Parts: sequence; structure tokens; C-alpha cells
Amino acid sequence: MNAEAARSSLSMYSMFAESDLFMKLLILGLLFASFWCWAIIYDKIKLLRRVRMNMKAFEEKFWSGGSLETLYNTYAKNPSDPLSAIFVAAMTELKRSMSDQKKAAGSINLEERIEKVMQITIDKYADKMETKMVFLASTGSVAPLLGLFGTVWGIMDSFNAIGATQSTNIAAVAPGVAEALFTTAVGLIAAIPALIAHNKISNDIDRIVKKMETFSDELGAIISRQVEQMEK
Repeated sequence: MNAEAARSSLSMYSMFAESDLFMKLLILGLLFASFWCWAIIYDKIKLLRRVRMNMKAFEEKFWSGGSLETLYNTYAKNPSDPLSAIFVAAMTELKRSMSDQKKAAGSINLEERIEKVMQITIDKYADKMETKMVFLASTGSVAPLLGLFGTVWGIMDSFNAIGATQSTNIAAVAPGVAEALFTTAVGLIAAIPALIAHNKISNDIDRIVKKMETFSDELGAIISRQVEQMEK
């Protein structure tokens, strides 16, 4: 019977219920951070999957050999992915410059402007994909420290209780130590998924950004050849 009571007193709910206000707030904060991290992870996985699918669909159309003008008219109003947005931005700048009849002397400036608008588009989409990633990184690094702080706080409280009761019985010490270690466990529960997800998602974003940069270089070369042909 005593063993069953001891097990019951060391359950997660009982440890949370018997902890002081500071420990409760700390544990709730860590649990909230863990919940928010999972929401961010789910959102990023959906976003990156959609971005990759739309990029693949656009690449197939772009390299199919069709007219760039037709492709531009298809995506001009609603680019569905970073690559189509880069393409629309470059073609829009090209059309605007051609309508102003900027010829040979201004062709270098035209290429620079096209490269600039493509880079702005890349930066815009990179910032969008990296939104909230700081929270994952912060949780992965700070949550274990907060959990450890809670453990230290709890152990100090347990030692104070031992000194007050002047009892060295392990049964009297164990619940307080377990409560103290519970915060470290919660901190790790919040930190480990956040850190793994941050590394994985950051790597996926870097790959997408690299693909965007490669495409912008290829598109810049294609547009440059078109400009040279128009000047002849």
C-alpha cells in the first residue's frame, strides 16, 4: 500500500500539483513553448512541401521549350512559388525597360536591374520561409537551461525542507527531488524536437534558396541573350 502511494505521489500530475507557484509557471511556460514549436513545425512542413511542389511544376513548364511570353501571361498575376515570382519579376522589369526603348548604352544597366529585382524576390521569399525559425532555435537552446534552473530551484527547496524537518529519510527526500528533476525533463521535451526540426527545416530552406539563386542565374543568362538579339 505504501509503495502504491509512493508511485502515485511521483506521478507527473501530482508532481505538478504539489510544486510551488514558480515551478508551475515555469512548467506551463515550457509546455506552451513546446506546443507552439509543434505548431510552427507543422506549418513549416506544409509550407515547404507546397513550395517544392509548385517549384517543380513551374520548372517543368519553364524548361518545356514553350514561349516565355505565354508563361509570363500565365503567372503574371499570381506567382505560385518562388521560381515563378523570380521569373515574373525579371520579365516585368524587362518589359518595362523595353517599353522605355533603352538600347545598347543602357543594356548593362538593364541586366543589373533585372539581377537586382530577382535578388529582392529571393530575399523576400527567404525571409518568408524563415519566419518564426528564431523561436525554434531559441526554444532548442533556452528550454534545457530553464529546465535546469527549475531543477536547481526545486533541489534548493527540498534541502530547505530537509533542514526544517531534520529528516534524512529517503521517502521524505524523493518527492522533492523528483519534482525538481521534472522541470529538466519538460525542458528537454520542449528542446529536443525544436532543435531537430530547426536543423532540418533550415537545411531545407537553404536548399530552396540555393535553387532559387541557380534559377535566377540561368534566367539572367537567357534574358541577356534575348537582349543582345534585340539589339542586333
